[in-house]
Amino acid sequence: MKRYIVHIDLDSFFVSVERLKDPSLRGKPVLIGGSGDRGVVASCSYEARKFGIHSAMPMRTARRLCPDAITLRGDYHAYSDASASVTSIIHSMVPLYEKTSIDEFYIDLTGMDQFFGCYKLATELRRQVIKQTGLPISFGLASNKTVAKLATNQAKPNGQLFVEHGKEREFLAPLPVGSIPMIGDKACETLRGMGIHRVKDLQEQKIENLERVFGKMGQMMWDKANGIDHSEIVPHHGRKSISSENTFSQNVMDEPKLEELLISMTEQLAAKLRIERKVASCIAVKIRYSDFETNTQQLSMPATNSDHLLFPLIKKLFRKAYQQGRKIRLVGVRLSNLAEGPFQPGLFDDFERSSKLYKALDQLNVRYGSKTISRALTMGISSRDFNPFNGKTG
Repeated sequence: MKRYIVHIDLDSFFVSVERLKDPSLRGKPVLIGGSGDRGVVASCSYEARKFGIHSAMPMRTARRLCPDAITLRGDYHAYSDASASVTSIIHSMVPLYEKTSIDEFYIDLTGMDQFFGCYKLATELRRQVIKQTGLPISFGLASNKTVAKLATNQAKPNGQLFVEHGKEREFLAPLPVGSIPMIGDKACETLRGMGIHRVKDLQEQKIENLERVFGKMGQMMWDKANGIDHSEIVPHHGRKSISSENTFSQNVMDEPKLEELLISMTEQLAAKLRIERKVASCIAVKIRYSDFETNTQQLSMPATNSDHLLFPLIKKLFRKAYQQGRKIRLVGVRLSNLAEGPFQPGLFDDFERSSKLYKALDQLNVRYGSKTISRALTMGISSRDFNPFNGKTG
């Protein structure tokens, strides 16, 4: 049976929500993010992107590129509410979907072509989201998740695109090789050094040549470039984890700095949990070495969202995962087994005092940028901020 996978993405989601609240923002360059000197751009309008601005760019740089841009601190709760509304519409119209972030979904319509027509159903779903929420939304329909996602990227802004079965390689061929999910800046640089600039160039490579350079990743790259992706839709039952990853432009061996970065990432994830009134009972550290070998260590813990309880665990997992002397290209933190719950201090902590302190810190960071108030240990960290709702740069 032919697979029909839809990828849906809400266009410039944070900005779109702000424009619903204030229509005067339409057609203007808008930046969402921390307003302090150390703030970063969490989201930006298409008008702002014309100036070269992008997510995760330092706010200071963005303002220099576009002095007339309107800067907003962001409204996390409004974004969560809007995302929940879209999720509710999707839930009511399709049998199987996966929510991968606050503004991104995959839908499996396999078999539905016998009854409704998959493109017609996806079109109606998009129409309903726009009608009921007022949010612009784009989708791509294809035979698998990779091609569907890239189709969405081509359909933006506020459009839709169907890549027919058998047309995957043809559709992918002219795209920049860096557009393929999983190919980051470092891999892209290596590929360019091999004379591979477009997906077409990657399609024509021998798998053994790619494996010689990238190891097992070589096969995965070749598969995606040729439109091959057998990954399944993971049913949505509410988000069970949040994570953050940082890929370095150059491989790193500085152990203290790596530990500090992981703590900084954990601090931001814990703040997100507190804002969403959630707790986690599993924590994991991920390390990817320069040769793409990956080591992940995790452990279970009493449910919490408190920085000071998570930091010692992060240090312990990092020391367990890290092999001294090896260069690292990526580190990540994941908090999982999420459940509803308020602030969770340690067993012997002063609950009222700790609760008030964390609440004050979170409110200041939401208002002025995620690193406005930070523990002394992480004040020197200048890592890329991430989309506060999915733990990745947005």
